[in-house]
Amino acid sequence: MGMLEILQLTLITAGACFFVVGSIGLLRFPDVYTRVHALTKADNLGLGLIVLGLLPGAESLAAACKLLLIWMLALAANGCSGYLIARAARKLGVVPWSRPEDEEENR
Repeated sequence: MGMLEILQLTLITAGACFFVVGSIGLLRFPDVYTRVHALTKADNLGLGLIVLGLLPGAESLAAACKLLLIWMLALAANGCSGYLIARAARKLGVVPWSRPEDEEENR
């Protein structure tokens, strides 16, 4: 394996790890706001690392541009959907989670 293949493998593996961490955040975090935050941040970075890992192996410049376009569209869609989910939760009256110690200090 050459250096380029090792770099590609490292980037793709790191991207997959970010996807796993985002999924764990979805399952573990206490409320909708922190869950959306975990998914949008981790998935955007994970997809970016995977795309960067795939770029050197692209067949042509057009294929590389398509990969970048997919990443940019996913960034926009992910941000918009996260915003819309948080906005809907706020309109429904979902209160953000806070630690019990913080609630006692505010009294």
